[in-house]
This record gives sequence, C-alpha cells and structure tokens, in this order.
Amino acid sequence: MKKRVVVFLMTAVMALGLAACGNSGQKEETAGEKQDSKEQGSTQGGADIEGMTFDELKESAKGSTVTFYGWGGDELLNQWLDDVFAPAMKEEYDITMERVPMDIDQVLSQLSGEIQAGEEDGSIDMIWINGENFQSAKENNMLYGPFVEKLPNFEEYIDTESEDVTLDFAYPIEGYEAPYGKAQMVMIADTAVTPDLPKNTDELMEFAKNNKGKVTYPALPDFTGSVFVRNIIYEICGYEQFLDMEADKETVKEAIEPALAYLRELNPYLWNEGKTFPESSTTVDNMFADGELVLNMTYDAFGTSIKIADGMYTETTQSFQFDKGTIGNTNFMAIAANSGNKAGAMVAINEMMSPEIQADRYDTMKVLPVVDYGKLSDAQKEAFDKVDLGKGNIPQDELLSKRLPEMPAELVPVIEEIWLEEVVGK
Repeated sequence: MKKRVVVFLMTAVMALGLAACGNSGQKEETAGEKQDSKEQGSTQGGADIEGMTFDELKESAKGSTVTFYGWGGDELLNQWLDDVFAPAMKEEYDITMERVPMDIDQVLSQLSGEIQAGEEDGSIDMIWINGENFQSAKENNMLYGPFVEKLPNFEEYIDTESEDVTLDFAYPIEGYEAPYGKAQMVMIADTAVTPDLPKNTDELMEFAKNNKGKVTYPALPDFTGSVFVRNIIYEICGYEQFLDMEADKETVKEAIEPALAYLRELNPYLWNEGKTFPESSTTVDNMFADGELVLNMTYDAFGTSIKIADGMYTETTQSFQFDKGTIGNTNFMAIAANSGNKAGAMVAINEMMSPEIQADRYDTMKVLPVVDYGKLSDAQKEAFDKVDLGKGNIPQDELLSKRLPEMPAELVPVIEEIWLEEVVGK
C-alpha cells in the first residue's frame, strides 16, 4: 500500500457517505439499483454461508455486486481493477465488482459506524488492508473470518506456512486476510547524475553530503517515509530485537537512539536542512522526477520501469537496495464483518489469488506475485517467466534474497511519534 497506514483507534469518527467517495468514471447507480444488487447476495451474510462448499458459494454469489474498498491513489491499479479484474469476474462468475476508492481510516470509520448502527447488510464487502489497521479492525471484531481455508486457490497456490502470509506486520492473521500482492522498499537514483549508489548508511551520509539539499524523505507518518526510517533503524540497530518488543515508548526510544542520532546528523544535508519534510511520497516522487532531488524511495519494488516507460524517469534511473536488505510486506484483502455479500467477496478474493490474475498483475503492473512459484504447473510458470520487468529494476531473485520482515504493527506509530519529537528540526 503506497499511502500512510493510519491507526484506526486514533482517527476521528468522521464516517463518510458512499456517494461522496464513489469511483469517478464509473456508472452511477441509483440507491434502489444498488440495494437491489446487494439484496441478490443477502443470503450470503452470516451463518448462512458457514456450511457452504466453494461451488455453493459461487452459485449463491451469481448476479450479485461486490464492493471493494481501498486506497484509490494508484491510477494504474484502478485501471487494472476496472478493465481487467472486474470484466473477468463478470464473465466467469456473473459478479459485478464495484471499486470504491477511499482512504483506509475513512473505510474503517464508515465500517465502525455501520456496525454500531446494527447494519447487518453493510455497504462494505472487500477491504484492501494491512498492518496496524488490520490489527485494530480484527481486535475490534470488524472483520469476518476465518475464511481463507474456504478458498481453493489459497490452499493450492499460496505458501500457507510462509510468514508473508501468516503474519501481517508480525501480527497473526489467523485466516482473516488473504494475500493480494507483495511490496518491498527500494531506493531510486539516476545513475547519470549520481553513479555511486549508497550500499549502507555510512555511504548514504556521504551521498547526502555530496548532494546537499537534494536528498530527503517523506514526513512520517507517510507510509514510505515511515518504512525508510524503519530501514535506517534496521541498518544501524539490527532488526531481531524489534520482532518481539513491547510497544513501550521509552523502551523503543532507547533501542532506536543510535538511529535517531544518525537521522539528526543527516538533517543538515537534507532538503530544507531537515527542518521540514515533504508531506507525502507523491511529493517526493515528483521532486525526484523534476530533478529537485537525487534520491527517491518507494514500496513499489518494480515501479521504476513503468515510470521510465512513461517518460517520468530517465532511461538511466535505477532502483537499488542496501547490502543488508530492505523491508518488505504483503498487501491483504479482508471481508467486513457485516458484509451482505460474503460469498461474493470470497469468490472475488479467491480469483485475485489465481495464477492467471497474479501473472497479469505481474506483467501489467509489475507487482510482486503472492503465488508460490513451486506450486505452479509448467504452463503457469511460463506465464510468469516470460514477464519482462523492464529497465531500472532489481532482479526479483536478488530483491527477495534481501527481504527483511516488518516490525510489529504496534511499534510503527510509536516510532513515528518519536521521530516527530526527536528528529524533525533537530
């Protein structure tokens, strides 16, 4: 997810109407039409689906509408969902997919409001979610599950024992999420401008000194800025100690102090001397593309080639990692506890994990697939093998060989708070 993750319990209760955040460019349905399409799947809610086989779930979901709520800031993803995934679902299962772009804090606020109001046929079916948002939603009984054991593609094509699938920011998933795609942080530079790319934090310091005012990172709690800081922490402090650390602010602060000292030392060489930081990863990306910055970073591991092809980046732009690696995580799909179309949501989530759909995302969007390559047939492997990742990307084997685990979800907002107090302007 390339936006900031927001801790739901810290958000203001500001439930937004679906009409205010609908998908621009999609046909508007009247309230009656939308209700009719949801009612076709009303038997799929609650205990009615518990004893169904997957074939029965598919039959029950025919003719229904599944709403898919998630961040709408990735236009390439939006286009793929609308032009590839939605038509595939309609043709194969007679299910209409309705994409609803909305920030995750707003999604969870709306979901909470509907549950508190006793809505048993809620407006939200599928949710793109992970990290502390998932932990908060699950602990507050806002999600349906466990459900993944009902999905044939999960059992057949996913490595169900991998921590990429069993843990979400070190929090046990327990069947309440299914994998959507993988992400991993990479840094980006134009080798024609800065041919020597930093391999560790010492070299990054020299890189910043040699390019004073042309290096920065997004202000936390931006999702990308946050993972960049956590990667600095891993480089300097190691990562093992954080995997089972309690979210006590003083304990965390003491553990990360060497990294905080490094970031404070880095500040004078940053854009605006570290007094302020760009508000978002989108801003940093634009500043890099315009030449105002010589360093960029992203969770979109293979996105560099797409931006080279689009002309946003130069042909000499290159993604790179530190020698010790970079943090990776998995994007997940969950189902709202009060979804009126749980059967349809499960059919859609199952299809999202199919080798065909995953291969198409890998080819079209250069998204790291979640399927286990070793579980694929020769023909299915060929679909992945023939994908050209394009220019400027780290080869997948090299990238994944340096994949580091995420911290526990509850540590992330603590670190973000400490960064604001101990690094900005210091």
